[in-house]
Amino acid sequence: MIAISYQVFFEVAHHLSFSKAAVALYLSQPAVSKHVKNIEVQLGTSLFNRNGNTISLTPFGKKLHEHLFEANAIQKQLEYDLSILNGQEKAKGSLKLGASTTVSLYILPRIISQFHTNHPNVHIQLLNRNSENILEALLKKEIDLAIIEGQNKSNRVSYTFFTDEEVIAVCSTDSPYANRRPLELMELRQVPFALRERGSGTLYVLMKELEQQNIKLTDLNVKVRLGGTEALKNFLIEDICIGFLPRISVVKELERNELVQVPINNLSVFRHFYFGMRQGENTYGLIRAFIQLVKSQY
Repeated sequence: MIAISYQVFFEVAHHLSFSKAAVALYLSQPAVSKHVKNIEVQLGTSLFNRNGNTISLTPFGKKLHEHLFEANAIQKQLEYDLSILNGQEKAKGSLKLGASTTVSLYILPRIISQFHTNHPNVHIQLLNRNSENILEALLKKEIDLAIIEGQNKSNRVSYTFFTDEEVIAVCSTDSPYANRRPLELMELRQVPFALRERGSGTLYVLMKELEQQNIKLTDLNVKVRLGGTEALKNFLIEDICIGFLPRISVVKELERNELVQVPINNLSVFRHFYFGMRQGENTYGLIRAFIQLVKSQY
C-alpha cells in the first residue's frame, strides 16, 4: 500500500495547495507540510516551487506525481480484484464518475443505486457538470470514467457508445406556441428562444443539426441563456419562450401538462452518449463492472 506521506504529497500535487489538501485529507495544514517535507528530505530534492501563497511542481515533483498516479490505479485495481474473490457483495474500492447534467439527473441515480446494492462496500462519487467540463476533469485525472454527449476530437480520450436520447422543443401551456400547427424552419428566426449555456451538450447537438439546415445559433431570437437543465425547464414553465430539452428530462412535466412539445418540421435532434476513458489506460475491474451494469439497463 502507498505510504501516507506519499498519499499526502499526491493530494497536494493534485490541488497545488497545502490548505486544500489538508481539507480533503482531514489533516491540519502543518501535518500536511510535515509529510511533504519528510519525502523531500528522504529523496534529497524539492518537490514544489514555492512562490508566496502559490506552489508549482518541480520536475522531480511532476515525475513523482506521474508514478504515484499509476501506483494509485494499481492499488485500486488490486483492492477490488482481491476483495471480489470473496463475492461481489464483498468487493471494495472507490469509483469517481463524471457525467453531463442530463445523465447525472435522469439516468444515473437508478443505476448508481443498483450498483451500490450489488457492491455495498464500494464508495462512489459523481461529478455533475456540462460535457465540456466533464471532459476536462477526465483529462486532469479527477475522475475515473466520464459519461458525456458526443465525441471530442482529442486523441487523449477513447470512447465507447452508450445510448441515444432525443432532444425536443417545448414551451409552457400558456405560451402562444403551445398546441398549434408545427413550426417551419424559416420561423425559427422570429420565435423567442431560451437556450442552455455554452459548453452544454444539448446546445452543441442543436447547433450541429441547425447547421445542417443552414441556420446558425446566432440567427435565432435568443432571449435568455440558462445554465443547467432544471434551470431552463423551470424557466420555460413560467415563460412564453421555446426551449430545447432532452425528452427524458421533461417526461413528468409533459404528463402533468406543465410543458408541451412544439413540433418543428424537418428538424430532428438526437444526442449520442458515450463512455469516455483516458487513452492508453487499462480499465480496471470496478469500471468494467459499472459499464456492464449500465449497458444491461440500456
